[in-house]
Amino acid sequence: MALDVSTLLLPDLREMLQEKDREGLREFCEALHPATVADLLRTLPPEEAWLVLSHTSPQRQAEIFQYLPEAYQHEMINVAPRERLAAIIEAMDPDDRVDLLKSLDEELMEAILPLVARAEREDIRRLLQYPENSVGAVMTTDYVALPEDMTVGAALEQIRLLAPDRETIYYIYVVDKHRHLVGVATLRQLILARPQATLADIMTKDLIKVRVHEDKEKAAHILARYDLLALPVVDGEGRLVGIVTHDDVMDVLVEAATEDVHRLGGIEPLEESYLESPMLTVAWKRGTWLAILFAAELGTRHVLEWGEPIFQQLFLLYAFLPLIMSSGGNSGSQSATLITRALALGQLSPRDWWRVLWRESAMGTLLGVMLGALAVLEALIEADHALRLVPVVASTLAVVVLCGTLIGSLLPLVLRAFGMDPGIASSPFVASIMDVISTLVLVSVAHVVLVLSG
Repeated sequence: MALDVSTLLLPDLREMLQEKDREGLREFCEALHPATVADLLRTLPPEEAWLVLSHTSPQRQAEIFQYLPEAYQHEMINVAPRERLAAIIEAMDPDDRVDLLKSLDEELMEAILPLVARAEREDIRRLLQYPENSVGAVMTTDYVALPEDMTVGAALEQIRLLAPDRETIYYIYVVDKHRHLVGVATLRQLILARPQATLADIMTKDLIKVRVHEDKEKAAHILARYDLLALPVVDGEGRLVGIVTHDDVMDVLVEAATEDVHRLGGIEPLEESYLESPMLTVAWKRGTWLAILFAAELGTRHVLEWGEPIFQQLFLLYAFLPLIMSSGGNSGSQSATLITRALALGQLSPRDWWRVLWRESAMGTLLGVMLGALAVLEALIEADHALRLVPVVASTLAVVVLCGTLIGSLLPLVLRAFGMDPGIASSPFVASIMDVISTLVLVSVAHVVLVLSG
């Protein structure tokens, strides 16, 4: 069995701490990938983790600190001097340090900020003002922006000076004297261009950009669609205020996908990982939806009570009830999952409701007829005991599956149209609705058949 690198290195780390091996601890912090160092540090008490980090530069400390789980970051913050925290915050990437500060209580944040350098402090406060779900909340201000009249030769010299302090230099954003974004040039274009040419001569004017107050998921979809490494962010007047990088987009997509998966399973999204979330918090988020679903299922019980006279005359309907209920719930859950995912990927919008309605109507009819035929086959196998139920079960299945596909497909669209998360149309939620509808349709159809056979 292959051993994890962290498991192999942990005894060496503890030995270096015991022997106070300063050189060994420095090499440990700087030779390994920051994520590997973070994995090892989280196994130590916070005080020892700070001791290890003290053997490297604040910049390296910030790189390692960013890979630590949020809960462990807070443990380290609680035992660290404020001046040391301020130094690490200054060295962190702008978007990462803002995320960290947002996770702290306001009193602690206000105690740390005055210790941060003025330029970084102003940048932090500017980024903190953006709403949580906006592009501004995930953008970084570490980018290269140069004037349009600068020559390529001068631009390359400037990039050499700026590169150590910038998150990315693959895109050079070209601005006018008022910082309006007018173009973009790649590092490759600069290297291949004549040194005497200006940035205005070589830049691409057909810009793909996003506004600072737009939803961050929109930026993620744009980056993925156009296969970009970074996306410029502008304010309402077209001035460049930041960029969104591909690594930040990955975090956004993972967060959005996690929320969708949780809601499709009938669970309120967790703010932390499963093991780090308090048990009472998880119980509350799960229990809330279970209570809602329980209340929905009470409707099924009331319908069964209402239809009891029908079931007394056609007792074998009870045997088909689970089959009908599950078929309706399953068809609805399938549709809800397909439409919710299509909405998340930007493949659908509420304006496409009529196309979805037509498609799912045809699909529901086809599936309903198919399952109805299977019900007829089952009734034929049962022969004398179930032949009289063929019209009831077959027609009920056809109607229930059609209803399930329509409800499961249209509900996410309605929720999105009202600005709500379509993930609320979870599989358990749709299934509970369909249980009530399935029972109601079965009783109604059976009543009609009994009247007609009168």
